[in-house]
Amino acid sequence: MTNTHMIGVDVGGTFTDVFVLDESSGTAQVAKVTTTRPDQSGGFLDGIALKIDDLAKVSVIVHGTTAGTNALLERKGARIGVITTQGLRDVLEMRRRDRPRTWGLRGDFVPVVPRDLRLEVPERTLADGTVRTEVDLEAVRAAARALIDDGCLACAVLFANSYANPNNERLAVEAVREIWPNAHVSASSEILPEIREFERFSTTALNTYLQPEVSGYINRLETALKSDGFVGEFMIVQSNGGVMDVATAAKVPVRTALSGPAAGVIAAGHIALEAGHPNIITGDMGGTSFDVSLIAQSRSILTAQTSVDFGMVIRSPMIEITTIGAGGGSIAWVDQGGLLNIGPESAGSTPGPVAYGQGNTSPTVTDANVVLGRIDPDSPIGGKLERLDVDAAEAAILKCVGEPLNLNSMEAAEAILRVANSRMAGALRLVSIERGFDPKNFAFMPFGGGGALHAGALLADVGLARAIIPRFPGVMSAMGCVIADMRQDFVQTINAPLDGLDIDALKAFMQEHVDSGHATLDAARTRFKARETTFTLDMAYLGQTHTVPVPFVVTVTDGKVQPVTPQKIADAFDAAYLATYDRLLPNGTRRVINLRSAVTGKRPRFDLSTLAPVGGSVEAAHVTTRKVHFGKAMHDTAIYDRLSLPVGAQIEGPAILEQPDTTVLIEPGLTGKVDSLGNTIIERSGG
Repeated sequence: MTNTHMIGVDVGGTFTDVFVLDESSGTAQVAKVTTTRPDQSGGFLDGIALKIDDLAKVSVIVHGTTAGTNALLERKGARIGVITTQGLRDVLEMRRRDRPRTWGLRGDFVPVVPRDLRLEVPERTLADGTVRTEVDLEAVRAAARALIDDGCLACAVLFANSYANPNNERLAVEAVREIWPNAHVSASSEILPEIREFERFSTTALNTYLQPEVSGYINRLETALKSDGFVGEFMIVQSNGGVMDVATAAKVPVRTALSGPAAGVIAAGHIALEAGHPNIITGDMGGTSFDVSLIAQSRSILTAQTSVDFGMVIRSPMIEITTIGAGGGSIAWVDQGGLLNIGPESAGSTPGPVAYGQGNTSPTVTDANVVLGRIDPDSPIGGKLERLDVDAAEAAILKCVGEPLNLNSMEAAEAILRVANSRMAGALRLVSIERGFDPKNFAFMPFGGGGALHAGALLADVGLARAIIPRFPGVMSAMGCVIADMRQDFVQTINAPLDGLDIDALKAFMQEHVDSGHATLDAARTRFKARETTFTLDMAYLGQTHTVPVPFVVTVTDGKVQPVTPQKIADAFDAAYLATYDRLLPNGTRRVINLRSAVTGKRPRFDLSTLAPVGGSVEAAHVTTRKVHFGKAMHDTAIYDRLSLPVGAQIEGPAILEQPDTTVLIEPGLTGKVDSLGNTIIERSGG
């Protein structure tokens, strides 16, 4: 039997999305089921079962998961312990001497590791790599046994300056692993061999905190898949937009934080590029949040560090995503001052919006869209009802928003959407205008279950050129799982002046990264159409704290790194520094702080044109006409079966395009046109 199917599965806060690609025919199927809690594996398996009856037909399953992110946000990771250098047990608590709120002298931050589980041992390595005090291995073993007796399920070894010389930490980790009852032991020099103590300690501790939870979840999934006949490859999406095998994900689960939204950005970038729009801003609107990211010249912006919550810093390459609490399930409420607010509390999948009939009485953004007629109540994509309860949604909006603000139900529903749209517009401005990008040069690509309902309002609010609604916007993150390349990122602190740089040592680190990355690609069963290696140096002038990322081209031939010269590095730094600050320091001493390497296996892309509609007509796709509220009045609005609209179809607003995974709203004054890939391009009429 030929394995011809690839499956992407994205687990969100409200829904689990499945994208099934038949590589032999180029056809795709999508499914959306309710996310199961607390164990998300139930919805994962249920979603696949809706479309695939024989897992032996499947070659690859790629999963974007929120298991790690949720565990961090909800503080539901494992009970873990830390073994650290004498005098450093409080690094996780001191952080950068910052505080949760700008004003006020006190904060209430609690590290994921209680102080009594952070144990110190005698050892010391200096910043230049010199071992001042050999590690006391008996003290390490005693600390490990104490942590085991205290019920710790995982252990992090965090030693001073181990990025410069990992020997003490390596010996300690070996000693701990000899007696630890499972594989959940992390060392900072293995997870992040990079200068900056708190960031290294925090990333490693959070990785350890997630190991039991995420590895257990992945193992349950893999076992269930194999028991149902799956013999293909199971991979996990990373927050950098690449994928990794399950063994790597179990060892470094911190790389899965925000993996689902990252997959959506990858899919959006590919679709936009194929459609001829290299500059886009994505907006992933699910049930709980609105995630925004900017892609300029077809390149996603990576950030070296993110904070999942205050004090929970992860230093690992991630696609830069801005998140606000404005999803379809976000609750609308009026505060004591009479101001209407949206979120951050969400109704999630359970109980969900009021219209779902699962016991919620607080109105949500989805309820507002239902009441205004923008969502078809006879075609619910969630809840337990065969028909959405419009009356209950209207009553909740009137009680919780209308009466406090002296508005009728329609006015209150419009007010809810205006506030939600305003918050989302603010997020779009944050990633564009506030970073020097002009929105009129960008297209907006909304996805997720609710994004396409708000495209028109955001075009008007932000001044974007157009909106591109992909063929399957409700399952974009699941599609991105299928598209994503396999990528491994590496970092190594160098911390030396360029004039005195040991070029041979630098090249050796680069070769080590390349060898490790290629070994991972070799072990994968996935086909790669090409392999790509990129190198970046974090550099600064002597005396500067903040670094400039300096990409520089080094040829890798047959897996071997070719010679590097100091002059080539100097030229690359000058170009990067000049582009950033528009000036150089003539007598400044250049310093190389970190080496960053990325080894990517480029996976084959499927032809998006195979998803485009074949045949059909606008007349045949026209389903009905219904009254929909826009502004201050009801409008007769044409309803279309979106997936039946032919290429080239042009629809004048007001109109609604419906499909199983989302609803597309074309407001009055806007026009939607179906392009050759099946995307709907929404622009101002006459524009």
